[in-house]
Amino acid sequence: MPSDLQLKTMNFVHRVILKGSFGKLGWAAMGMPVVELTTIGRKSGEARTTMLTSPLQEGDKTMIVASRGGDDHHPAWFLNLQANPEVEVRIGGGPKQKMHARVADSDERARMWPKLTADHKNYADYQASTKREIPVVILEPISAG
Repeated sequence: MPSDLQLKTMNFVHRVILKGSFGKLGWAAMGMPVVELTTIGRKSGEARTTMLTSPLQEGDKTMIVASRGGDDHHPAWFLNLQANPEVEVRIGGGPKQKMHARVADSDERARMWPKLTADHKNYADYQASTKREIPVVILEPISAG
């Protein structure tokens, strides 16, 4: 399992690549679009941004997976969005948008999990390495009005 330092280092390097390439590189990884997710820290109240991949998209919904590399603990960003589901998302280098994050219910997860692991087997490996059920998070646009 990756340590907190390793995860923070990977996010830092990812941002350096994005900045150094003026946004031309780094918006796709392992055949998936990269999502820049900004949550509000559940303890600090501060904006917290992390780079993630999205193994599945359906219409205007984007799915992310709270795998943390198969660790037995949920990632901090997941705990943050549980406390405050209103998030800011940038997908594939596009514009930032306000979205609502929610955990897929058991029926949704049962439908989505085989789809996302068919193309991205690493998620099945992560699930096999932990006892917790790895959540699938659905990011949905907040409609104006």
